[in-house]
Amino acid sequence: MTTDPAAAEETEPVTGPEPGGPGAGPGADDDGGSADGSRASAGPDDEAAAGATDATDTGTDTDSGEGGASESESESEGPAADGASGDGTTAQLSEAEAELAAQRELRERIERRKAEKAGPVQAGARLSGKAADLLAAVRAVESGGKPPASVFTEPEPAPRRSAPEPVRQPQVMPSATPAPVASEAVDTVRAVLVEGGAPEALAAQVAAVLGEGADAQLRENPWQLLRVAGVRPEQADGFARALLGAECGPDDERRGGAVTVWLLEQAALAGHTALEAQALHAALAQRSVPDPDAAVQSALAEGDALVFQDALDEPGAPAAPAPSEDDGEGEEAERPVRVLIGLERYALAEESLADGLARVVNSLPKEDGSATDWESAATGSAAELIRAVAGHGLVLHTGGEASRAEPAALAATARSLGLRVCAAAHTPDGRRRFAALLASAERADRGAASGPDPLSAPGFGTEDETGAPDGPRHGTGEAGTDETVTTVAGLLAGTEGPGRDADGMLRTDLLIVVDAPQLDVESAAMLAESLPDGARLVLSGDPGVLWSAGPGRVFADLLAARACPQVASRTPDPGPIGELVSGIGIGELNQVAAPGKEVVIVPVRDAGEAVHRTVQLIADSVPRAIGIPAEQTQVITPGHGGAVGTRALNTALKERLNPGPGRFGGFDPGDRIAYSPAPGRTVPGQVVKADADGLHLECAGAAVVVPKERVEQTVRHGWALTAHQAVGARWPAAVVVLPGDAAQALTRPWIYTAFGRAEQHLSVVHGVDQALPRAVAEVAAKPRTTRLPALLRAQVPAAG
Repeated sequence: MTTDPAAAEETEPVTGPEPGGPGAGPGADDDGGSADGSRASAGPDDEAAAGATDATDTGTDTDSGEGGASESESESEGPAADGASGDGTTAQLSEAEAELAAQRELRERIERRKAEKAGPVQAGARLSGKAADLLAAVRAVESGGKPPASVFTEPEPAPRRSAPEPVRQPQVMPSATPAPVASEAVDTVRAVLVEGGAPEALAAQVAAVLGEGADAQLRENPWQLLRVAGVRPEQADGFARALLGAECGPDDERRGGAVTVWLLEQAALAGHTALEAQALHAALAQRSVPDPDAAVQSALAEGDALVFQDALDEPGAPAAPAPSEDDGEGEEAERPVRVLIGLERYALAEESLADGLARVVNSLPKEDGSATDWESAATGSAAELIRAVAGHGLVLHTGGEASRAEPAALAATARSLGLRVCAAAHTPDGRRRFAALLASAERADRGAASGPDPLSAPGFGTEDETGAPDGPRHGTGEAGTDETVTTVAGLLAGTEGPGRDADGMLRTDLLIVVDAPQLDVESAAMLAESLPDGARLVLSGDPGVLWSAGPGRVFADLLAARACPQVASRTPDPGPIGELVSGIGIGELNQVAAPGKEVVIVPVRDAGEAVHRTVQLIADSVPRAIGIPAEQTQVITPGHGGAVGTRALNTALKERLNPGPGRFGGFDPGDRIAYSPAPGRTVPGQVVKADADGLHLECAGAAVVVPKERVEQTVRHGWALTAHQAVGARWPAAVVVLPGDAAQALTRPWIYTAFGRAEQHLSVVHGVDQALPRAVAEVAAKPRTTRLPALLRAQVPAAG
């Protein structure tokens, strides 16, 4: 690798402000509803309680937990509008509203299933088809009658008909606009807020979150204000004192329950789906709740939280012995358990996910080709993956960027065998890259059925026929792949993919999810619930990247549970960048040979020099020395705040690359932006224009119109991103900025993810000295408390 290359001109550094901490203090961040859905950094250091408490107290601008649900509940959980347009035509649901509707449907389905399980079951009441006929025949014989002859005859199998392709119409990427709230309701809530000394600007959010009668709810329980994103307990306490007067006190039962729910929500922002009871009690005590146990019981009684007891089975420990006949009737062998408390929505999602995965694992795949067909197709680098999928319903696949060619070859093989295949990526860029790999694999299958392995051919998956990386930046270049390859969000919302059948199941026989580490529990649960019986599921991804923005660590939990076959790719990432990133993945920061300046280190002394060097690299050095234009180079930095955060860097980069007055919310035509249609999702794009309808964007080839009132919450400048915003996408060149004040925020997954965003060139603006190798060697991902491993152990035996 090159240090301080000739490509970076030796000029005097621009004097800048002294570096501050990685983030502003509580309340200092002006992005209460950030455009990427960024939330307060809340990763726990030693225990989950620290994550729950520190989520809003420290480092609110760092990138330790980017992309969570920091937007208001009115934006993420408001009722989806069913409305019709003014001329009577039905308005199309936005993508976010469709996701919310899917979540509500999922929860209703789970509740119905639980009610059915709890209710009495009549003998044979739930039987249908052949089983019901056999039961009727047995009862006829018992009563002395004659069973129907049709019971013992096999009907002729109906020929399998291929599902018709759904009719597709061109769509515009929708903007996630929350359902409007009646102005009268907002006015009544505003009056209560003003009376309690709270900002009246919160009125619309409060009305949307609390729903009908929000003003009365606030008067009855002022701590309900904590349900609004960004409100902290001390602020709610002041509001309650103004409304209740002498009745207000720290021992108020209403306060204890509300603070309990707030802590669980903060823990969810840090990635936990539940907290251990002891950690939650400690966090409540830190928030001056005199009786933590009573506060937890209050939250449980209101139905806001649930309590669980999960058995602690140590890895490698023998199974608990079965109770003998000599034991007392009511006595059971004692097993260690941990008591967990979590919000209902995440508890239901994890249980639903475990049920769905167990169904996929235990159900036999559909008749989709003989074993001989699968075996004959299992050649080359993807052979092991193809064989595993042939005989199992659920398969995990791990590997770096180059290994994505293997699930692409699997998809091509399955399509050639007549299966309906759907692949889903985390981002539009991931969708584009996988579609290009699939098109290459299918061309190789058609052109050289008995030729050399396309996955091992030089440049496979890295250049198309024109020499451009991974094919054109827009479009897939192959007919049919537009329907096959989707984003996870688009698939769940129904705006992309094969569509659903009459039962609400996806019309697919094989679902491949790439970027699987980015799946949170709710998205994963909806995917598992949407798979028809007999369908196969492949989760593929790089276990070294940052985990999901939302709660849970689904891919890591499944790998640890060993409940299904796991295929580890042996395809290495090529070039000096691939060698560097692969070493980081195993905790080693190695020197790599970079004869073509593929990896460049630019040392800096302070924040001002870091900003100056970054702008110089983007605007001049990389285009001139490497040949990659500024619009194909991405800056990545640890956080939004601070002297070298995304805000400061974007300000400097805009001034150099696209100066303008910023007439529309700080934006001008031509600005690079990061658009967040929903919490935890970021889509890079560009400003096209602005008019009375709002800010017009072009994102991943689709047109987006963001209403004026939503611009501040959903759109940021995008020359510089955080690693959590950039995960799932890649650029020809990346400039990773490591300022001195971000040393404490660095972890091995963050560095691995940031460095891995570069395809051809990586520049590192290095100001953290020995903190970089120390983070690579010693600082792993912060732990998350989840229930999925225990739930899977109860339903799926560990694979051998």
